[in-house]
Amino acid sequence: MKVNLRKIIGTLGSHCSLQVLKGAKDEGFKTLLISEKKRYHVYNRFSFIDHVILVDKFRDILEAGIQNRLNDLNCILIPHGTLISSLSSDEIESIDVPVFGNKFILRWEANRSLKQKLMIESKLQIPRTIKSKGEINDLCIVKLHGAAGGKGYFLASDKKGFEEGYNKLLNDNVITDEKQLYIQEYVKGVPVFLHFFYSPISGDIEFMGVDRRYESDIDGISRIPSKHQLDVQIEPTYNVIGNIPLVLRESLLDDVYQMGENFVQASERLVPPGIPGPFCLEGVYTKDAKFISFEFSARIVAGTNLYISGSQYSNFLFENGMSMGRRIALEIKNAINKRKLDTILT
Repeated sequence: MKVNLRKIIGTLGSHCSLQVLKGAKDEGFKTLLISEKKRYHVYNRFSFIDHVILVDKFRDILEAGIQNRLNDLNCILIPHGTLISSLSSDEIESIDVPVFGNKFILRWEANRSLKQKLMIESKLQIPRTIKSKGEINDLCIVKLHGAAGGKGYFLASDKKGFEEGYNKLLNDNVITDEKQLYIQEYVKGVPVFLHFFYSPISGDIEFMGVDRRYESDIDGISRIPSKHQLDVQIEPTYNVIGNIPLVLRESLLDDVYQMGENFVQASERLVPPGIPGPFCLEGVYTKDAKFISFEFSARIVAGTNLYISGSQYSNFLFENGMSMGRRIALEIKNAINKRKLDTILT
């Protein structure tokens, strides 16, 4: 039976919007882009974008007039990292437009205490949290709360190093208060980002791909010969510039699926209705091939942009080059067909 796709799939013009809207178009939906005026010249090139709402800034989505337009168009909003970085948790939860996935779990992504609680409940191995700068006695990574794309992260081995990094962020107007920073044990190993999709329609947890992130300046420093590194006055930063594809040893997949299943079950217990749709477990594989998880993202991540035509792993599950953006649209289509939209929207 052909599904009447009267819904429009929309998202903010940033992060992974091209993937989301191309995937929606491939599944037969009309598409909508909310674009800042200064960025529209980029998106005007792509024919798979049917409707455009131009705004001065992404926060304008909070305006009643824009939300009324989205609802008049029967729009389902797909959240991604730009939504989280542009709005507070209260503001996201106040949006009166159907949001794909669980918009309430985005608060748990943005809040370090809630994030750690959910990761512990998921039985993930996590790095040790350092409660204050005075307790730093080994290499640590200092992070900002929320979806910052690595911006503002720095390393510190002692209180003095912390204060140097903190003062730089303060002077650069990145932060205004020390409470905006979170200190975590630095785990040595290979950084890996695991992409999952959970379908409450089918009950399946799908492992869709893996990426590494190319971060400036920490990755660029590795290209400088060791004899020159100490002479170069560069404070390493972790601002994400791009993503690199990765394939895991097949023997690791058992643990990968178990972690995904544990996360889905824990999120259903702590943050009903759980985690319908995409999520990412972010961490480090140690020398013993143990995964230490330092973050999760409770929505689509930009690393999935690598796999517009499908990844090595999604190709095991689907035959038509399934990107994460297209997988979202397929889930919406299946939910419409089975009259279960309420199970995937908040």
